[in-house]
Amino acid sequence: MTGVRTVAGVALRNAHVTRLVALTLLLVVVFSALAPTVFPTTLNFQSIAYSVPEIGLLALAMALTMITGGIDLSVVATANLAALTTAGLYIAAGGETATSPLLLVAFCAAALLVGMACGAVNGLLVSRVRVSPILATLATMQIFNGIAILWTDGEAQYGFPGTFLWLGDATIAYVPVAFLIFIGAALLIWHIVSRTGLGTRIVLVGANPVAARYSGVDERGVLMRTYLISGLLAGIAGIVIAAKSTSASPDYGGSYVLLAIVIAVLGGTDPFGGRGSVAGVVLAAIALQVLASGFNIMRLSPFLYQIAQGLILLVVMVVELRRGRLLERLRGLLTGRPG
Repeated sequence: MTGVRTVAGVALRNAHVTRLVALTLLLVVVFSALAPTVFPTTLNFQSIAYSVPEIGLLALAMALTMITGGIDLSVVATANLAALTTAGLYIAAGGETATSPLLLVAFCAAALLVGMACGAVNGLLVSRVRVSPILATLATMQIFNGIAILWTDGEAQYGFPGTFLWLGDATIAYVPVAFLIFIGAALLIWHIVSRTGLGTRIVLVGANPVAARYSGVDERGVLMRTYLISGLLAGIAGIVIAAKSTSASPDYGGSYVLLAIVIAVLGGTDPFGGRGSVAGVVLAAIALQVLASGFNIMRLSPFLYQIAQGLILLVVMVVELRRGRLLERLRGLLTGRPG
């Protein structure tokens, strides 16, 4: 009986991920049936894998801050600043002729440092100055955007060498390198959230900040580290964006902030804090990109895609709300204490 309860308990905890897997497979089956000669091909699946990383990385950053009960509206602006940093350094070093692997490592590291610096600004505002996360990151989004536009006069920057662009267009065993970077970042965040003391404190701060303080949790330190990691993820996204698009732009991804929020919530992140699933965010990013690919192949209006995003999010949220009471009853039965 104990074994049955253990298996059932695992199933309950992973129900959201299971539904996302089912949703993704359903979308693949439907679009494969509607466009059998185009959708279920290696080329199309590669195209999906090329498109997932940039928004997936931004969604991971968004989800991490949302677990603490906050939000980071500046992730796209941070990513653009990181991309522009890499572009500026490459242009100064000779542009397409700067093919040294050492420069690749150094310039990518510089982009990550810029991302973390932006995260540090957000962290200071939220944890020390105690500005509301939504207001703090809304302000820094505008500031970072303004810096990027002043820096470039609003123009895209070009001149990346092939060694850098390799990150955006190369494949390893048919899998895009950018997708492997995304999966590596997701595994790192999963490890932090699920296997470290910091991850436990992040969840605790989001679930009940008052209880966390009385438990001796350094709330300020937790928030600071969270926004630093968010900035780091945005920096990685900036590198991927620049390598994939072969340019860096101060206004790239104008709609990505809302899409990152949709993916984070669809992936199982509680917008009020205290709960989140890295696997869910990864699957949600893939599912929405499968949907976008299918709509594009079927030549449907992009506005219909936006409507479909909203409908999927609404259905998932309604299912989650209705599932709450049933879940508590099942847990009660499993522990011998029915509700």
